[in-house]
Amino acid sequence: MKEVLEGSHAVSEAVRLARVQVMSSYPITPQTHIMEALSEYCADRRMNARFICVESEHSAMAAVIGASSTGVRTFTATSSHGLALMHELLHWASAARLPIVMAEVNRALGPGWNIWMDQTDSLSQRDTGWIQLYCADAQEALDTTLQAFRLAEMVNLPVMVVLDAFFLSHTYEPVDVPEQEDADRFLPSFSPRFQIDTQNPCAISQMAPPAYYMEMRHGIQMAMEQVADRFEKTEAEFQAIFGRKYGRAEAVQCEDAEIIMVIVGTAAGTCRQVIADLRAQGEKAGLLRLKMFRPFPTDLIRDISGKAEKIAVIDRNCSFGAGGIFAQEIRAALCNHDRHPHVFSYIAGLGGRDITTEILEEIYRMTRAAAAPENESVWVGLRN
Repeated sequence: MKEVLEGSHAVSEAVRLARVQVMSSYPITPQTHIMEALSEYCADRRMNARFICVESEHSAMAAVIGASSTGVRTFTATSSHGLALMHELLHWASAARLPIVMAEVNRALGPGWNIWMDQTDSLSQRDTGWIQLYCADAQEALDTTLQAFRLAEMVNLPVMVVLDAFFLSHTYEPVDVPEQEDADRFLPSFSPRFQIDTQNPCAISQMAPPAYYMEMRHGIQMAMEQVADRFEKTEAEFQAIFGRKYGRAEAVQCEDAEIIMVIVGTAAGTCRQVIADLRAQGEKAGLLRLKMFRPFPTDLIRDISGKAEKIAVIDRNCSFGAGGIFAQEIRAALCNHDRHPHVFSYIAGLGGRDITTEILEEIYRMTRAAAAPENESVWVGLRN
C-alpha cells in the first residue's frame, strides 16, 4: 500500500514488517524519528517486541548484542557521535557473528557541532566487519532494511543500512509499504545456528588464544566474500515478490561513457539529471551510484568502468591526510586491473551543504579539461 512517509519512518515500517523482537536505542538527531516510531509500535502493540531504553549508544549496542546472542531478531539505530561511541562493540558484534541490523543516519562529526549530512561517521567504521549498504531514497531505505535482515541471517554478519541526514531521513516521499503476509514470505522467522540456551549450556565469545583467533578472523573474511552472491540472490527473491531491485551498484549510461561520475546517496538523483543534460549536449557522461560499500564491489567497478578514460568521484567525506574515501577505494580496486582510467577525487557537500547541479557540472568540466589528476583531492564549493 502506498503511503507518504519520511525516510526515517520508511525504515521503521521495514523493522515492523521484519517482526523484530528486541530493539534498543539512545536518541540522537537525526536518527531519533526511527526509534520514536518503533517505541510507539511496541507501546500500542503493533509490534510484539521489547524496546530497551538505555543511557548511551554503547549500551544500546551492548543490549542488542546480548539479545541477538539468545537467538532473537534485533535492531538499533544511531548517527554520528553515537556511532563513534559504539565503535568498540561494532567489532564485538561482527566477531561474534551476530546478524544485527542497524540504521545509520549519516551526520557530521564535531566540533564544530553540526547535525547535517556527512558520510565520515559510517565510513570511519569500515574495518569493523559490518556489511554497509547506502540508500538513495525512502523506498530503497525500506526495501534495503527488510533485505538486510535476510542477508545478515544468511551470512551471520551484522548489516548497517545507511541513509543521508535530512535529505532522506526527514524528507517525505510516496513509499510502497508491503503487506505483512508478503514480508513474511520474503523473510521467514529467524532460526539461528547458535544461541544461548539454558537447557544446553555452552560458552559464547570466550577467550580465543593464538591457536584459534586467526581462524576466527578468517571466518569473517570468508563470510564477507559470500556477501555479493547472497545479496544478489536476496534481491532476486525480493524482486520476485515486490518487483523492485537495486543492485550492489547502479550504472547509468556507462557503456560508452568517457567520463563516469561516481556518487553515493541522495545526491545521485541530482547527478542523474546532470548526466541527462550533458548527454543532451553530446557529452559521453555516465553515472555510477555505489550502494554496497562493504564488501567493496571491486568486480562491478572494474566491469562498469569499461572504456571510460576518467572517473570523477564525489566524496561527502574525508580521510584527513589521504582525501576522499570512495576515491581511495576505487583507485585500489583498479590498481591491478588491465585497464586503469584516471581517478579524480573531489570533496563536496560536507556538513549538509547541498551538492547542486552547478557543482556537479563544475566537477565534470574540471575532469574533462584535465589530462590527469593534479591533487590527491579537490575541494569543491569552498567559500572564500
